[in-house]
Amino acid sequence: MDSGSANKPQQHKKKSWFLLLTFSLLLSTLLIIISITSTSSTSSFFYYTRTRTTKTQLPQFVESKLHLMPTSPNPVPKLAYLISGSAGDGESLKRTLKALYHPRNQYAVHLDLEASAEERLEVAKFVKTEPLFKKVGNVRMVTKANLVTYRGPTMVTNTLHAAAILFKEGGDWDWFINLSASDYPLVTQDDLLHTLSDIPRDLNFIEHTSDIGWKEYQRAKPVIIDPGLYSRQKSDVFWVSEKRSVPTAYRLFTGSAWMMLSRPFIEYCLWGWDNLPRIVLMYYANFLSSPEGYFHTVICNAKEFRNTTVNHDLHFISWDNPPKQHPHFLSVNDYQKMVDSNAPFARKFGKNEPVLDKIDSELLGCNADGFVPGGWLNNEGNSNVTLLHHVRTNTTELRPGTGAERLKRLVSGLLSAEDFHTKQCS
Repeated sequence: MDSGSANKPQQHKKKSWFLLLTFSLLLSTLLIIISITSTSSTSSFFYYTRTRTTKTQLPQFVESKLHLMPTSPNPVPKLAYLISGSAGDGESLKRTLKALYHPRNQYAVHLDLEASAEERLEVAKFVKTEPLFKKVGNVRMVTKANLVTYRGPTMVTNTLHAAAILFKEGGDWDWFINLSASDYPLVTQDDLLHTLSDIPRDLNFIEHTSDIGWKEYQRAKPVIIDPGLYSRQKSDVFWVSEKRSVPTAYRLFTGSAWMMLSRPFIEYCLWGWDNLPRIVLMYYANFLSSPEGYFHTVICNAKEFRNTTVNHDLHFISWDNPPKQHPHFLSVNDYQKMVDSNAPFARKFGKNEPVLDKIDSELLGCNADGFVPGGWLNNEGNSNVTLLHHVRTNTTELRPGTGAERLKRLVSGLLSAEDFHTKQCS
């Protein structure tokens, strides 16, 4: 065999190998091109989508998920009460609680740290063991007591604390009312609930004015410290030598420390989603008699609520002229003035003041246990059975009396007055 014939198979193998290599390179190049094209298209698509989404979607903030709870659709409203007291107020607090009691409402009871442990335990035992409270479950003691200085911001923080407890444990209610052990009702709860059934539930009954007058120099500009913020011993506030200017970021308002506030507004004060309630609270931490200005300033500087105010505190209070720090103690001599005021509450009463017995018998119709009968309490039947057996399950059944007529005159007069809107945060 010659050499030419022997080299032919080798040349054929080289040619086949070369073609295979060329084909592989072409295939690899094609795959790379396809991959690059595909990736570029996908990236462009995602870039376009992301850009378009960024341009069309608004940023999502936590605040946008917070909204006001709608008011209750129930035909008869529900009330949430804070009844607070200090040393020696235990018995008065229990009496006021009974006179205000209705199974439909919610109640928070607070005795501050100035009261002895024995007195606080006695009130806590009363709340826990009273058969009616135990059955219905709508009365609670603020067991972690606060130290409250009447003229300091600790009274405001105590009010917010109780409101937070009632939000957490009290279910659905419509208005929050703060009272003290020296307050007392002048109408039954059936009278009050009946009257409130006919008015918008976003209204806030809060006496207020922007004309702070002498308070600018004696309360707004001075800086005070409330020992209740850091001490376990109760003492009066004290002044710091430095003065401060009146705020320019918001307008100051002042008024009564006693009020009936709507659930949406209380929720706003607790959540403070635009930070106004917290900013104002920090300012009023150094303000003398801050309970007479904190809620008033917040509500009148919040656009959502400034047009919901009714300029009245729903109280009959007898003041000196000009007013001093504390009002007069009420007596029998003030009885007719209280009735003629058409107000649902009055203050300030001393312990076991005889006029309270007159109110019980002539205005409230209290029974022997100190509770006020109404639609929730069936007085008919066997008088030998306990009060608990007379309680109705239907708490929307109301029996309004003459107190409802008086209260309706007050509320109707306030809401229909020609200057009603001009008195809102003016």
